[in-house]
Amino acid sequence: MALVNEHMLKLPQNYLFSDIAKKVNSFKLVHPNQRIISLGIGDVTQPLPPVCIEAMHKAVEEMAHVETFRGYGPERGYDFLREAIIKNDYAPRGVRLDASEVFVSDGAKSDCGNIGDIIRHDNSIGVTDPIYPVYIDSNVMCGRAGTLEDGRWSNVTYIACNEQNGFIPNPPDTRVDIIYLCYPNNPTGMVLTKEQLKKWVNYALRNDTLLLYDAAYEAYIQDPEIPHSIYEIKGAKKCAIEFRSYSKTAGFTGVRCGYTVVPKELTAGTLLGERIQLNGLWNRRQSTKFNGTSYITQRAAEAIYTPDGQQQVRTTIGYYMQNARMMKQTLEQAGVTVYGGDNAPYIWMKTPDGMDSWRAFDQILYETGVVTTPGVGFGPSGNGYLRLTAFGQREDCEAGIERIANWLK
Repeated sequence: MALVNEHMLKLPQNYLFSDIAKKVNSFKLVHPNQRIISLGIGDVTQPLPPVCIEAMHKAVEEMAHVETFRGYGPERGYDFLREAIIKNDYAPRGVRLDASEVFVSDGAKSDCGNIGDIIRHDNSIGVTDPIYPVYIDSNVMCGRAGTLEDGRWSNVTYIACNEQNGFIPNPPDTRVDIIYLCYPNNPTGMVLTKEQLKKWVNYALRNDTLLLYDAAYEAYIQDPEIPHSIYEIKGAKKCAIEFRSYSKTAGFTGVRCGYTVVPKELTAGTLLGERIQLNGLWNRRQSTKFNGTSYITQRAAEAIYTPDGQQQVRTTIGYYMQNARMMKQTLEQAGVTVYGGDNAPYIWMKTPDGMDSWRAFDQILYETGVVTTPGVGFGPSGNGYLRLTAFGQREDCEAGIERIANWLK
């Protein structure tokens, strides 16, 4: 008899966004004529940059001829893209990387979930709270998170991000083996300064802790003083893996492409005290379980780094950030407390009168027809908040936030 992975049975019955979809579908059945506006799930709405479309067309044409046809590509990614990544994303920030330290993939979400394959099942885990659900759920699946008790997993250290600390976490007082950080943060939209990020790197170096740094939204940073990469901090290559994504940077949510940086300086231990390079382990994992991102997709990603591509990406990001500024200003004028929206496309809105997140979600949906995301879905400290995204069309963002502002009044 085949036996299931019983750790999977510990997961809540539904993923957060599946629960939201069910509630929205139920609402549609009861209110078929109501125009629903979604400010919830963070999918993009603007089309791909024209240079990416042109590059994909050219790559498709290459696949039609025997002389230029491409079959299996390198699991790490094609040299042309990895070299463009190093030249454009890291070298200007004073970060030196080798192409062998960059792994192109089908997105940051996949890599954040799969990175657990190269670390032992009994490592202790730490997460800032609230946080993107994939970090915890992927650890639940392999038995690393323990059991769920009153909304918290027994083997996970929750590092609170709340109004008291301005949603800026400090390293824990105790040692943790592996800690997930996401900045700019999903869901709160907050960022870390160099000094704040340096505290985490120093903590990791002192405690031999592995930092898993999700920088999927770094392109949205507007403040020139905010670091875009953890490797801008001295010593970070010895303690951190960084995840990047083109999904929100260039609208690749439906195309799927991102990359992960695993420095060769980064090692972890065995029970016998031997130090092992994680770069080699991740390469082995990818070579076994991943067949590489498509050539067509990687050519599209390469085009992002052309002068025209950079300009087109900035234009799209500027569009979304204008949405964010408008949404934040409207909510503040309505008297509600909000965070984020300055260096990230997310608004973290405090519910009125300490209302429970799901109750606020339901009331806003049924009384305004606007879909939000309950903050508690990102962790216990998220209760009493809603996440709003600025990825919608301008007219939808304006109409949706106006409905919420009127509801608040």
